[in-house]
Amino acid sequence: MAEMKRGANVALTREVPSLRTAVLGMRWNAGAERALEDNLVFAAILCGADGRARDDRDFVFFNQLSSADESVAERDAALGGDAEQIEVDLAAVPPEIARIVAVLYVNDGPAQRRTLGQLRSCVIRVSDADRDAELVRSEELAPGFHSETAVVLGELYRHDGGWKFKVLGQGYATGIAGVAADYGIPL
Repeated sequence: MAEMKRGANVALTREVPSLRTAVLGMRWNAGAERALEDNLVFAAILCGADGRARDDRDFVFFNQLSSADESVAERDAALGGDAEQIEVDLAAVPPEIARIVAVLYVNDGPAQRRTLGQLRSCVIRVSDADRDAELVRSEELAPGFHSETAVVLGELYRHDGGWKFKVLGQGYATGIAGVAADYGIPL
């Protein structure tokens, strides 16, 4: 297991040539903030080479549990201590998809006035689903959050015929609407 800082990347398929199915796992600790805990959403955005989703079917979250081609899907039950997980069948991802962006956001409604700055802990990790083995994890991201209500945690992306993962930790005070605008998802 390697811990990665914001901005660091790793060549996953070069390091683990047998990697077929990557699991993006999300761990967080909201402490006593039940409204925050109950309204955190882990999602994935499939993006083309232009960095934008083709349409709303490229947004995987609680209301759309898989991409249209089913290459990216939320797992029914998270394993290994994660709060939520998204599974990526690397070979099945359409060739026009250049990156899969992992996002955490506070859902609107009862969680109003909650921010990611209230989190005690926030870590994204990548595992090999076939071997049930953690490959990498981000550094603790929570200390960098303040008034953000959404964060782009990291991205799984194509590079030289393989797949890499990069930790981002880019926050948005404008929530999922800001992320959607940047990645071309109609809300």
